[in-house]
Amino acid sequence: MNSPDKPFTADVAALATADALRFLAADAVQQARSGHPGAPMGMADMADVLWRRHLRHNPADPGWRNRDRFVLSNGHASMLLYGLLHLTGYDLPMEEIKRFRQLHARTPGHPEVDVTPGVETTTGPLGQGLANAVGMALAEKMLAASFNRPGHDVVDHRTYVFVGDGCLMEGISHEVCSLAGTLGLSKLVVFYDDNGISIDGDVKEWFTDDTPQRFAAYGWNVIAGVDGHDAAALDNAIIAANSQFSRPTLICCKTVIGYGSPTKAGGHDVHGAPLGADEVAAMRHQRQWSAAPFEIPPAIAAAWDARDAGRARQGEWEATFASYHAAYPQLAAEFERRDAGTLPAALAEQFAHLLRQPGELHQRLATRKASQIVLEHISAALPELFGGSADLTGSNLTNVKASKRVGVDGSGNYLSYGVREFGMAAIMNGIALHGGFLPFGGTFLTFSDYSRNAIRMAALMRQRVIHVFTHDSIGLGEDGPTHQPVEHMASLRLIPNNWLWRPCDGVETAVAWQAALQRHDGPTCLVLSRQALTPFARTAQQIDAIARGGYVLVESAQPQVVLIATGSEVEIAVAAAQQLALDNVATRVVSMPCVETFYAQDKPYRDAVLPPGVPRVSVEAGVTWFWRAVVGEHGVAVGIDRFGESAPAEQLYTHFGITSAHVADCARTVIGNR
Repeated sequence: MNSPDKPFTADVAALATADALRFLAADAVQQARSGHPGAPMGMADMADVLWRRHLRHNPADPGWRNRDRFVLSNGHASMLLYGLLHLTGYDLPMEEIKRFRQLHARTPGHPEVDVTPGVETTTGPLGQGLANAVGMALAEKMLAASFNRPGHDVVDHRTYVFVGDGCLMEGISHEVCSLAGTLGLSKLVVFYDDNGISIDGDVKEWFTDDTPQRFAAYGWNVIAGVDGHDAAALDNAIIAANSQFSRPTLICCKTVIGYGSPTKAGGHDVHGAPLGADEVAAMRHQRQWSAAPFEIPPAIAAAWDARDAGRARQGEWEATFASYHAAYPQLAAEFERRDAGTLPAALAEQFAHLLRQPGELHQRLATRKASQIVLEHISAALPELFGGSADLTGSNLTNVKASKRVGVDGSGNYLSYGVREFGMAAIMNGIALHGGFLPFGGTFLTFSDYSRNAIRMAALMRQRVIHVFTHDSIGLGEDGPTHQPVEHMASLRLIPNNWLWRPCDGVETAVAWQAALQRHDGPTCLVLSRQALTPFARTAQQIDAIARGGYVLVESAQPQVVLIATGSEVEIAVAAAQQLALDNVATRVVSMPCVETFYAQDKPYRDAVLPPGVPRVSVEAGVTWFWRAVVGEHGVAVGIDRFGESAPAEQLYTHFGITSAHVADCARTVIGNR
């Protein structure tokens, strides 16, 4: 399916089509007075050969299910991608190219998914696009294993990636490329733009890795020493990459940054600054490019236009799928449901049973165990659920009886990522972007620091990705401050569009999972305890209210104080309320498992839960400053504003003053200060 459309002939026209990309990049950066012209100019020949001869896509339908994926991991070279999308016929008119890097343009400084038609993932933080691509290639392989049948290859596409030195210097590249080799992702093809230049200059002073041998050690197919400006050599390399079926491929392309610039090519000055009007004019003269800025000669435009070919390719696939649908109607319907991201109807029934019927979930247990119970109950009704853990499966409890580790054949629903937290998080982003799966992965909350930038990217891209973070506080005990998260919940809550749920028992854990699965516009972090927690009885109305992020768990007529808590500290707040009741202090306890969701509710609901004018005390085993906005100027936030200690959990809670007695004292103080 991925053979070239026609025999290769190297001629002047082929060189001119690549120059169309170079001049669009140079002119757009020059007009914006901002951007990175060097990489697009240097990679233009690579892009020309890949996009005009090998990439299977349809500009009229950027979301065509069986399209090849193209990822520009070195996202600062965004004008290369915008030029490709414009020239091949996507809905990206020249006016948008002229507005490069301007407010509300569809040509932002770095590519953004869902902003520009045809952009598969948001790239910029180096290495993460490569990691996303590994996730995409893995998703393709797993979907093919699940749905393809003899004579009916409805899932059959490749993932192509452009990377630069910076992507390969970032540590995440090691995490994901090592795993890609182990998993034999043969439809992943990576082009290494080896131009030897980064912002600080010639990389030989700080990057002397033997990259081909590095990737060979990962188990990759390596095609080394390719002239990145030789169209025939590039074409042959792509054919060779697509002719093997057991390993991912790295094509090492030696290029000149800023290729075509008369005086600046090959130097770091061309990396991140406009060429200058005189240099662009000299480049036009030297390359014999007579077209004015932002004009494409008709013959060149016709050579790039991929709309007719794209429609034909998609039409062929749709005929294949129609035949598949006739032969396997149930499989085809399931494929379409998963592709659309629609949850199965049976899932709601599973959750209703879990929440309403007494069972193991309603006992005293750690919320990490409650999470596993939820997964056991819903996995059969949710075949697209794809789990994993960063070498902590037995601690995160992210596996279930039906979990099957993914192997080189692509079958399975669980991946042991190894000690690769950052790589795991970014691969999950790629799986979500590809579609067909709902990815979740586990590690300790304290290691969310390793994952944080990928979580931020999921939030920016509005992708449904679920992070299971266990061992959520000093409650993990003797492992000490290196493993006891203190600032992590506040840090994750700072990420716009990221939801953090910290449930207090099994029922809240089930609601948190349901909310995460139902969410279609961003990631969710489930923060779970190692230690067993007390279950609470609730009315049906209270159970329904959990999904609103905060609700009244313990009511008191005309409360004098409101205690607000999350997770393992809810039972401390309830015990404090009981102590205060002995002194005839009317106390309301609010469980707030998801602060973001609670503050997304309308004001009447928020005021009904947190009555204005009633003093507040918050309780959470973490830094307190986040809660000061919730409790107000005269409220008290009980927590930890230093690192932890190594000791049994119960001793640590006493040592840090996170006790019912201390919370009750704080309540008396805020009442007295009114």
